Amino acid sequence: MAEVEQPESPPRPFPTRSPEFPRDQFHGDRFSRNYNGESSLNNGASTANADDPKSCFIASTAFSFFVAITMAFGLYSPETLRLGPNASILIQPNRLFVESIEVVEVGAAKGSMLFGFYKTPPLDATTTWQETHKISLPSSTHKEWVHYLNEGSQINISYSVSSWGLSSIGLVIAEGNAELAEWLKEPSYPDTTFSWNIIHGNGSIQKDILKSSMYYIGVGNLNPEIFTVHLNMSIKASLYNTAEPYYHCRPAEGKCTFPLFFMGANAAVLTTPGRVPGLVSDNCYVKLSYGPRWMAYVVGAGGMILLMLLFNYFTNHFRRTEQDMPCDQPGGIGSERNPLLSQKDDNTSGSDDEDDAQTGLEPNPVKDDENSRHFCAICFEAPKDSFFIPCGHCVACFGCANRIVETTATCPICRRKTKKAKKIYTV
Repeated sequence: MAEVEQPESPPRPFPTRSPEFPRDQFHGDRFSRNYNGESSLNNGASTANADDPKSCFIASTAFSFFVAITMAFGLYSPETLRLGPNASILIQPNRLFVESIEVVEVGAAKGSMLFGFYKTPPLDATTTWQETHKISLPSSTHKEWVHYLNEGSQINISYSVSSWGLSSIGLVIAEGNAELAEWLKEPSYPDTTFSWNIIHGNGSIQKDILKSSMYYIGVGNLNPEIFTVHLNMSIKASLYNTAEPYYHCRPAEGKCTFPLFFMGANAAVLTTPGRVPGLVSDNCYVKLSYGPRWMAYVVGAGGMILLMLLFNYFTNHFRRTEQDMPCDQPGGIGSERNPLLSQKDDNTSGSDDEDDAQTGLEPNPVKDDENSRHFCAICFEAPKDSFFIPCGHCVACFGCANRIVETTATCPICRRKTKKAKKIYTV
């Protein structure tokens, strides 16, 4: 195939690079913000009343539908693709969440096609073409060309660089928009692109493509002098076989909508034509969007709500089981010692009363510390035989505990809200 020299658009300057700030400090600040945010959320969650089924249902429903909407408009959000010549892109999203594929051509070269198949077509077609580019690169400018290449493709670049000095320029092959942006930000850093080369004089570069993706071939000049670059690209591209589609549409004539079956292995292939002589740019811009399968999101949100409600139910049931356990276990050491201590206290109090009578002193109505710790902290008359739910503190008799629940509903020890009081039975 004869080489055809294409007219070129002027190079563009590199973006302004701001001074770098310490990455460790940035990551540390971000980690501290995330940690503090999570801590505040955890503290808020611990103080929330999880026993209210209505509140739990409302919170679970809101969270589940928020996740569903975020997935619907975030996981498969619309995107604008910049495609080069002879592109062949397989579009096969998850049919569980995507109901249709929509493609609209938004500018530049026309001629893209959308094909639909009952199953994934084979990647067995090939095409080879050559591109010749001759550009002048002023200081701090760059120029790139985009190509979508599938696995098994190959790029061969022959270059000729001329300038007044002995400086070199950079030639890169960047995979995707992220690598291109990193190269534009740090054009002198070699680990930001798929292939990073310093070129001067004459030479050649060959790269095999192992992953289907968007690739940018770019040159950049960071020197003060002007460079003249002559590139001869020979590209061998692997294409999907589009010989037997059951659906085809031209996006330049209007929006193309390709429906996806819920059961099946149908796929879509988006193609662009080859290079058109005389055009400054052969780039084709298409807008790709996905129609969500709302039924799947609704069912997924319902399942998430059910799981969260079940988790909340079993968590509360387990917590109530622990809270229902009395502070003094029946039949334990405390129940065996309490009668003995009570008898001893009674005997001691009787002897004290006799001694007081003999000495002519009035008996002390206030019980000592060893005796009073077994009695209600409210009335100091009945023994402690109840505990509060949910805190579990055992400080009052059953009558005083019920009066507290009916009036203030607050534990006198921890000031936590109480729901009810339960009596302790000893055998």
